[in-house]
Amino acid sequence: MWHREAESKEETMILDWLDSRPFTTLFVCGNHENFDRLYQYPIENWHGGKVHKIRESVIHLMRGQVFKIAEKKIFSFGGASSHDIQGGVLEPDDPEFEKKYDTLSKGYLPFRINHWSWWKQELPSKEEMEEGRQNLEKHDNKVDFIVTHSCASSTQALLGNGFYSKDYLNDYLEEIRQKCTFKKWFFGHYHDNRNVNAEEILLWEQIIRIA
Repeated sequence: MWHREAESKEETMILDWLDSRPFTTLFVCGNHENFDRLYQYPIENWHGGKVHKIRESVIHLMRGQVFKIAEKKIFSFGGASSHDIQGGVLEPDDPEFEKKYDTLSKGYLPFRINHWSWWKQELPSKEEMEEGRQNLEKHDNKVDFIVTHSCASSTQALLGNGFYSKDYLNDYLEEIRQKCTFKKWFFGHYHDNRNVNAEEILLWEQIIRIA
């Protein structure tokens, strides 16, 4: 979900192709989704949690939900901080927009444009985090799998040896990590394939069978 106003031809082609496959594609949001578009989809209940159906078999698992799939309980929580905004986030309605855009385009620092290529909803709201806590409590803070885009603060520290800056989402996921019993935790965002420890697995290009 990336194009600014509506599905691009490429998006439509890919989504239709996925929808035609003999499997269901489930995903959590990352940090580069077009959240203006994503949140316009009606909220539906599916396998015990809230979802956005992009296609009949292409489904966004919303934040803080617990799903029961193939007799397994899965907690979902998407989102992450963008790290490619060192040049800042430009406002399209800023009278100095074109001047700032031209200046940044000639430089080396990456930048984004609000509601064009960056959305504040990349990080969760207090309501989404609280809903996640309450849903886990309903399941006695015990699930089989956790699927997120970012990861817990302590996990990130292991990954980056202090290179990555944590945010409140990392701290929230650390809270979940400490309170919740789980078998495996899968996350992305850091563009690597790595077993961080026995329970937490960073996925980028790997495919892992869990059921």
